[in-house]
Amino acid sequence: MRTYRQTMSGAGPGSRHGLTTILRKLGPTIASAACGLAFSFTAIGPADGLDAKASHPSGAPLEQYRMANRAEEIALARTAAPASIANDADVMVLGDRGYETAVKGKNGFVCLVDRSWGAQFNDPEFWNFKVRSPTCFNPAAVRSVLPARLERTRWVLAGRSKAEILDRSKASATANTAPATGSFSYMMSRQGHLSDAAGHWHPHLMFYQSRAAAAAWGANLPDSPVSAKEGGAEDPTLFFVPVRRWSDGTVDEDQ
Repeated sequence: MRTYRQTMSGAGPGSRHGLTTILRKLGPTIASAACGLAFSFTAIGPADGLDAKASHPSGAPLEQYRMANRAEEIALARTAAPASIANDADVMVLGDRGYETAVKGKNGFVCLVDRSWGAQFNDPEFWNFKVRSPTCFNPAAVRSVLPARLERTRWVLAGRSKAEILDRSKASATANTAPATGSFSYMMSRQGHLSDAAGHWHPHLMFYQSRAAAAAWGANLPDSPVSAKEGGAEDPTLFFVPVRRWSDGTVDEDQ
């Protein structure tokens, strides 16, 4: 069985800070995250200065962000959280102009498969067409975090570049709404692809706070189980807390 300490070089069995090293290195990479509109171009978001050092400097052809069919996307979205939560949640899928509700739930949660542009603006995989991040938002995050995600997706599918999306986010009341107290999401799918660097990483909960410092949660400190990626003016700070089991109940053997 592999451990966190065996996952990265420099964090071998003798390192007492192996877990924290992994979280600090990989946490920022998982902050991550198409349509049939008659666009006159073939890729989302042409390259711009913000992407100069990115591993995916521009958007891929639109169809590469799609999944094969709605049923497959619904099933993947529901792997974000345990069935006791996901089976009663709303499920959204990527449509022609943005995410749309495919299944109506009853518990206030919303599950969807996030794409690469759901990441923070400085994420090097912002345009990675391979990203599929099953995420299930709790009611507080549905009210205060999800609307900005949906708004950004509409801009992406309308063909806006990353620089244009950033400018729009700076001026958008929705994008600048602070996460409500207690906002978090389940990200416990073993079937997702959060980034090329991390794969499906580990099952975890992701908490959202506006402009919070990592130190407020004791994150990124030696032996702390909490990792953080501090956001800028347009992105909340993300806190990652790994959990032991995947949403299907199996144990994450790499912990």
